[in-house]
Amino acid sequence: QVQLVESGGDLVQPGGSLRLSCAASGLTLDDYATGWFRQAPGQEREGISCVTARAKYTWYEESVKGRFTISRDDAKNTMYLEMNGLKPDDTGVYYCAVNVRDGHCSAFALAYEHWGQGTHVIVSS
Repeated sequence: QVQLVESGGDLVQPGGSLRLSCAASGLTLDDYATGWFRQAPGQEREGISCVTARAKYTWYEESVKGRFTISRDDAKNTMYLEMNGLKPDDTGVYYCAVNVRDGHCSAFALAYEHWGQGTHVIVSS
């Protein structure tokens, strides 16, 4: 049984930093494309970053480029999202997801079969 557990969400001031974690069990993250999605209040879930199988390539949504960094620790079977320079627009529930059909990144939620429960990030002064 695949299980993804996110953690690290918090209330942070604008300009602050957070590191989100996604611990996986039941599959090996490095075998698949894995991504982070964000759902702002009243908005649809949007893809913000992804890393392909074998960590060959990474992708970032335009608004987070240069501020967020996606990574994986294969020994811990855990994916991370390092977030710096946080802005109020970054507020939302952050989900990790795994695409088991192929090793390619996608910005679309329908491409991913397994999801975590989400962790809340609030950027506010």
